[in-house]
Amino acid sequence: MGTISTKALQKAFIEWMKSCHELTDGEVVAIDGKTLRGSYNRATDQAAIHMVNAFATANGVCLGQSKVNSKTNEITEIPKLLELLDISGCLITIDAMGCQRKIAQKIINKNADYLLAVKGNQGKLDKAFDNYYRPSMLQNFDGDSYSSQEKSHGRLETRCALINTDLSVLGDLAYDWPELKTMGIMVSVRQEGKHADESDISVRYYISSKALTAKELHDATRSHWLIESMHWQLDVGLKEDACRIRVDDRAEVFARIRQMVLNLLKQEKSFKAGIQRKRMMCAMDQEYLATVLGSLS
Repeated sequence: MGTISTKALQKAFIEWMKSCHELTDGEVVAIDGKTLRGSYNRATDQAAIHMVNAFATANGVCLGQSKVNSKTNEITEIPKLLELLDISGCLITIDAMGCQRKIAQKIINKNADYLLAVKGNQGKLDKAFDNYYRPSMLQNFDGDSYSSQEKSHGRLETRCALINTDLSVLGDLAYDWPELKTMGIMVSVRQEGKHADESDISVRYYISSKALTAKELHDATRSHWLIESMHWQLDVGLKEDACRIRVDDRAEVFARIRQMVLNLLKQEKSFKAGIQRKRMMCAMDQEYLATVLGSLS
């Protein structure tokens, strides 16, 4: 494994996914990073490696991943990964770390649209949202709005999406972001008792180059967090964080192989079971193994 070229394997993985998975127009592609916690080496002062993943939320497959250089961060690696992917017509969602003008421009250059979360790392933009948003908007809002409720595990969660296309409230900041068309606000209220406390209310801000409806914003932000389920499956089903392989580039090679395995197992639908049971079935039944290997052909 230590002799495999990580760049060649990355290219082969991305080309494989291009050939067997066609992105639909408007599909949400979530970008997020994951640290391989078991890849550190205290003896050589080697930090755990960090991988940035591109996740197609509709079919639940990873389209590609890229290792973050130890001397940089996700901000510099995301544009490199986007350059390798065919994301034309897609909506690219990234959390606040990726809310950068260069990343937004790279997405536009790839003939796609961005939906970026806004937080304190863009201080002026975050403040402009704070000045604009009022809790009273949840009852009386002139723009497009959409809400949903979901009850599970004894908890009621209400989500409300608000859309504003009048960018004059941002002042000159509106011109700093390429082809900016939409301001979005997502308010989530998690209620376990009869009344919700202030700590149970979450307000998140977004900017987008696409003229989104409130429902589209609501659905896209929910879809983005599906990438966390992929991270969970890597850790629970494939024991990624527990893996202590760390010599040479082997941690990166195995991370990419795990993504290939996870894509194959998730696309095989004939056996209704979790990732761990499917792996065991592959080890015990050669016919099922052949079925899994052909699931993304």
